[in-house]
Order: sequence, then structure tokens, then C-alpha cells
Amino acid sequence: MAVSRRQRFVHAQVAAMLAVAFVLSLLDSLTGELFFVVSLIAFLVNVELTAPFHVTPRWRRRLRWVIALGLIAFGYIVVQRILTILPPGVF
Repeated sequence: MAVSRRQRFVHAQVAAMLAVAFVLSLLDSLTGELFFVVSLIAFLVNVELTAPFHVTPRWRRRLRWVIALGLIAFGYIVVQRILTILPPGVF
């Protein structure tokens, strides 16, 4: 039985997220924010490395929404980090 491209994409993403969790736990740096950011980077790399050349399947076009939501969440995390660094009274 052949594995579809979608299943290979999902398997690669799950493997990347497990590797991220393992490495961050080895470094004793496993937090939700850091796991999300590094997993988002792994997701974006996975999307680019598995992109087809000629025809884009419908399921890959829906990945744009996941990417957009991930980047919005990343922006929120960055803004929260900046606000904790700034001295009180600036914002």
C-alpha cells in the first residue's frame, strides 16, 4: 500500500515536532512558547521542502490558513515578549 503525499507530510511534521520536544527537553528549555515557535519554523520548512512543482493539490492550498494563523500567533507571542521587556509606563 502506497503512502500518499499528504500522509508523508503529516508524518514528517509529527516527526519534526517530536524531535523539537525531545531536543528542547534535553536542553531543559521546553516551554509552550518556544515549542510553538520552533514547531512553526519546522512546519514552514516542511511546507517548502515538500512543495510540488507543477500542480498544487487542494489540501496544500488550505495550508495557507494554517500558516496565517501560525504567524498571527507568533506575532502575538513576540508582542507579549516585547511588552514584558519594556519598562512599566512605556505602553
